[in-house]
Amino acid sequence: MKNYDSIRHVKGESLFIDDLSIPSSALYCAVYASPIAHGKILSINLDEAKASEGVVAVYTHSDIPGENQIGGIIQDEELLASDHVHFIGEPIALIVAKTQSNARLAAKKVKVEFEKLEVITDPKDAFQKGSLIVKEPKVYISGNVDEVWDKCDLIIEDTVESGGQEHLYLETQSSLCYPTEGSGLKIISSTQNPTAIQRTAAKVLNIPTNQIESEVSRLGGGFGGKEDQATAWACLAALAAYKLKKPVKIILSRQDDMKMTGKRHPYTSDYKIGFSKEGKILAYEVTYFQNSGAAADLSTAILDRTMAHCTNSYFVPNVKATGWCCKTNLPPNTAFRGFGGPQGMFVIESAIHKASKKLGMEPYQIQAVNLFAEGDEFPYGQKIENGKAKECWERMFAKYDVESVKREIDQFNTSNKLFKKGFALMPICFGISFTHTMLNQASALVHVYSDGSVGISTGAIEMGQGVNMKIRQVAANIFNIDGARIKSETTNTTRNANTSATAASSGADLNGNATAIACNAILKRLINFYAAKNNVTDVNSVEIRNEKLYVNGAEQNYNWTDLILNAYQNRIDLSEHSFYATPEIYFDTKTNKGKPFAYHVYGTALTVAKVDCLRGTYEIESVKIIHDFGQSINKVIDRSQTEGALMQGIGWVTLEEIIYNVDGKLLTDNLSTYKVPDINFTPKDIDIEFLENSFNKPGPMNSKAIGEPPFMYGIGAYFALRNAVESFKGNTGIKYEIPLSPERVLMNLYEAK
Repeated sequence: MKNYDSIRHVKGESLFIDDLSIPSSALYCAVYASPIAHGKILSINLDEAKASEGVVAVYTHSDIPGENQIGGIIQDEELLASDHVHFIGEPIALIVAKTQSNARLAAKKVKVEFEKLEVITDPKDAFQKGSLIVKEPKVYISGNVDEVWDKCDLIIEDTVESGGQEHLYLETQSSLCYPTEGSGLKIISSTQNPTAIQRTAAKVLNIPTNQIESEVSRLGGGFGGKEDQATAWACLAALAAYKLKKPVKIILSRQDDMKMTGKRHPYTSDYKIGFSKEGKILAYEVTYFQNSGAAADLSTAILDRTMAHCTNSYFVPNVKATGWCCKTNLPPNTAFRGFGGPQGMFVIESAIHKASKKLGMEPYQIQAVNLFAEGDEFPYGQKIENGKAKECWERMFAKYDVESVKREIDQFNTSNKLFKKGFALMPICFGISFTHTMLNQASALVHVYSDGSVGISTGAIEMGQGVNMKIRQVAANIFNIDGARIKSETTNTTRNANTSATAASSGADLNGNATAIACNAILKRLINFYAAKNNVTDVNSVEIRNEKLYVNGAEQNYNWTDLILNAYQNRIDLSEHSFYATPEIYFDTKTNKGKPFAYHVYGTALTVAKVDCLRGTYEIESVKIIHDFGQSINKVIDRSQTEGALMQGIGWVTLEEIIYNVDGKLLTDNLSTYKVPDINFTPKDIDIEFLENSFNKPGPMNSKAIGEPPFMYGIGAYFALRNAVESFKGNTGIKYEIPLSPERVLMNLYEAK
């Protein structure tokens, strides 16, 4: 079955927002954004900007007809700043002009006078000063840590730092808005959440939601950065189009996108952990100080997932996890692949790594004795069902002989003075579902046309992850027809209302299951029609195989096209709108207990790294992965998603360093200062094995979600590199912080020497 999305990408035929044909009357937007991180707006002078060549209009907060508010979970983020600014890059004025260059030049002519206020960039500093998104902490408790400390043979306390990460999607934040009949609007945007744009634009413009049609064809990448943060740019385009009754387009430059949008949340995390002498974790207490940025965005939900994944793949009987959303003067940080899970996992992996030296054990020996078993309980009360943590781990040791890998690396390190190797194992356990139960719903609209072709509309957003392909395969499998007959329509709020974002690795699960319900309903009608028309008493004896009709296993002189045409001529409904809500999930936000996830994804990775101890440079030599895919719908897509997530995870822990100065100015605001892995940085050997005999009832066709879980394998690269560094200089108190950039490696190699 061909993946036409990929073919069009390669041929350059895929249309993104900047490729769409627009009327000659279309106008272009640029934003005047705050040049300071925190301050009071004293005055705004727009005269010079309004007089600039090609300028049609300039808007500020006072021109907004509805609410000047785009906050999602918490209403704390203005579309255009009114009295105060809270981060560099916060929009203050919207310039609309005849050309993009006219708009951008005019934006530079806006004059604003500020009274500067204190700038906070560090989350612990924010916490100590009471600068918080939410005044109360999130707390997850299981067992009782206070009763266990005196029973521990080893107790370790430390602080761990994890940095941010730039999404660096290929297509920057973009939106195109057309006025429609009756003062309505059609917004085409690069978003993972078209319903949020529809809902928020209606609120900003003070018009009914049904007056806004929000549509997405595809994204040039998202990774979470367009789940919530695409909303501002769509609403700005909508404001201008609504006011001027003309098409309006806004496309951020790469540098503006990097400066004005939020990143992965940095965390500062304090932990205390207790072990038995055998390496069993008896108690774990951790406090997360999340750098939320200047507004909530999705920070509270991201902290929820951090807390839910605080013990990674390990059963810990006594846990107390506390999380704070700390408000700083940085752009509001947002969703990024893993959604807070990686930050939580890195802390406990650091604790295990540090404890291994004290216990005289290898880190993987401690990991092994603490892995989840069937029936174990997560800190939030859900029990392990169909757990695969030990199965993936044991398969890794059986296939790759980890002890022999250790011996080879030890021998290499003994024989080489200036090059050292290290390895690490990284088990993962990642919950699949939105942590907010309400969001776990989807609908699908399936049309079978009279010529036998099929059109599918869902709420899923295609952003390069292959979700459209998987949904088409679900339909092709149910109808048993050639996938070439099936077309994925654009995602549109008129065809599918009240959609959830394509996020939380749930796009294929939710929308695939909704599609399956619709296809099965149509198929049942078709089979019943054929049976009645041909006097077949047992409808269960009728089936379709490869577009041919069979009765009691005997092929009939009748095919899919005949069936559809005859059904249409006999007035059989060939369309179905269906709805799917993930069953059996719930969560009590007062007790932080429940069953928030439909299932979990498991796996183990073995990473080998080599460090040049003279220069501080390094390479990730190999990554071996045993991954629980369930029954993969499409192995090519799932393998590529695993490879891509792995590389993004490796990038987070190695090269990708976001640097703000004390004034809140982003210093790594272009690709000469912000480094991402390229093809030459990719491990020379990536081997991925699909865990056998894994079935997953909640997933379409018994599959498991793939988007986020493999990201966490990248964390293994940090510990592989750290182990290589320690083999050169010894364990002399290297701080646990990521990214472990080549500069940091070099300093760690020689700082204590």
